[in-house]
Amino acid sequence: MVSQTPEAVVIDIVDQVDDETLASLTGLLPQLSTTAAPLTRDLLEAVIDSPSTRLLTARVDGVIVGALTLVMYTIPTGLRARIEDVVVDRAARGLGAGRALTTAALAIAKEHGARTVDLTSTPTKTAANQLYQRLGFAPRQSTTYRRTP
Repeated sequence: MVSQTPEAVVIDIVDQVDDETLASLTGLLPQLSTTAAPLTRDLLEAVIDSPSTRLLTARVDGVIVGALTLVMYTIPTGLRARIEDVVVDRAARGLGAGRALTTAALAIAKEHGARTVDLTSTPTKTAANQLYQRLGFAPRQSTTYRRTP
């Protein structure tokens, strides 16, 4: 449970799977997507072990209240980055975890030389969209397509 007067948000880069992180993310991910595959230890280890991803967690009062995955990849036009799977626990929204996670991801992308950082957000997530715009993200004239293999 998050206290009413939280400490500062602490951002960690997850470098190994532990029971706390697995349990916390297992609880958070249904708030992000009801259609996501169940999170397993093996899947979480694959995310952490991938050289192209950084899994960040946000703690308030010592409790993991949010997470974000930063994906960095090289294509012919240079190093690019994407922010994926941003989730903050409903009970902790408004405490600054989303801002802290996104700011940390932007700093990591810049440190690695990414030319751009993209993200997508559901239009109905008004607070998240306002946050991203305050952090300098601008909507692109683009259409996103998705297909299962």
